[in-house]
Amino acid sequence: MPTGEELARGHAGSSLRLARVGSFHVGGRNIRITGQPTRDVAFTASAAVRYDPNGLFHIEQAYVQYFVPEDIRFGLPLVLLHGGGFSGTMWERTPDDREGWLQAFLRRGFVVNVVDNVERGRAGWCPFPEAWPEAPIMRSAQEAWTLFRFGSPFSESDLPAQGLPFEGLRFPIARVAELLMQGVPRWPGNNDIAVAGLRAVLERVGPCVLLAHSHGAEIAFRAASAAPDMVRAVIAIEPSGFATGLTEGSVAGRSHLFIYGDYISTSPLWVGLVDRAKAFCQDVESTGGDVTWWSLPDLDIRGNSHMLMMDDNSDLIAHRIADWLLANPRLTIPKA
Repeated sequence: MPTGEELARGHAGSSLRLARVGSFHVGGRNIRITGQPTRDVAFTASAAVRYDPNGLFHIEQAYVQYFVPEDIRFGLPLVLLHGGGFSGTMWERTPDDREGWLQAFLRRGFVVNVVDNVERGRAGWCPFPEAWPEAPIMRSAQEAWTLFRFGSPFSESDLPAQGLPFEGLRFPIARVAELLMQGVPRWPGNNDIAVAGLRAVLERVGPCVLLAHSHGAEIAFRAASAAPDMVRAVIAIEPSGFATGLTEGSVAGRSHLFIYGDYISTSPLWVGLVDRAKAFCQDVESTGGDVTWWSLPDLDIRGNSHMLMMDDNSDLIAHRIADWLLANPRLTIPKA
């Protein structure tokens, strides 16, 4: 059987055969707005109406687009959950226009569900302060540069690409503007709502493998703990948050894969998050879960940023994850 590295090289430019593509919205709640004044709104130069913001609205839903390959080789669907300030587009293409992890896993025979969770992308967001009183935030280019470990901080007058990247960095730094275009507003106080949205996704998809990035990993850990029968494995790509109150009933029998890139020591924030992740892994193991830890530099894979799914070796990492899933005895379920 070809190795993941051989598959990563061999798929470039080849066609991808799908049996089915679809999508759905799920979860959320109704909210009734009252007492707000009406106002004139012009949708176009020739279509002006009196807008009434009062009434019944549905908010806090999640959106999922799913892809089913013709040749299914793994018995559990894969659910991809974005990180903070991003949507499901982060899995589709890299900033330098290579195939994303969506295509990589489809080529390995995985059914893939790409989530836009509450407030992101096609899930939509709620404009009513009565429902979401906290103001949204967005990530600046300066914050992204340092948080994602692209390089040393740059001055306010510099463009992102003029910052000094770390030696050997694998992120396609000449296309960092395309990454910044993917950024979307986020509401820091909406974690509980995001967990509820992901739980609704899990109920719809059924038993699955969750793969989540950064802030999304906390949402994944919490949703998996609350719905243990729905999640057979969690793959956490540089998680920035974790679940608490683990029990054998919420964790036992589940496989966990933690993956970290390079340059961790350059960031006190990431040093602390890795320490917290190791403590969380001890909690997982003590309650019956299984943990695999990949520090990519320890595997002689160097130069990866926080955005592993966009680095120039992203396909190789995806295929290594696929190999791990296919070889995991806890996940040997007959394909559908």
